[in-house]
Amino acid sequence: MYAWIWRRLPGRLPVKLTLAAVLAGCVLALLWFVIFPLVDTLLNLEDVTVDGRP
Repeated sequence: MYAWIWRRLPGRLPVKLTLAAVLAGCVLALLWFVIFPLVDTLLNLEDVTVDGRP
């Protein structure tokens, strides 16, 4: 999959590296600001029970 993306990026090596970094940043921003908040509303992470018994 990554090789397919790399072959589709235009330009020489410096351009490809820059575009790959921008693409990775966009994916991370989408995950951080859209996907993770949506998943957080579906999961009940505040209701945690810890049993102190060994």
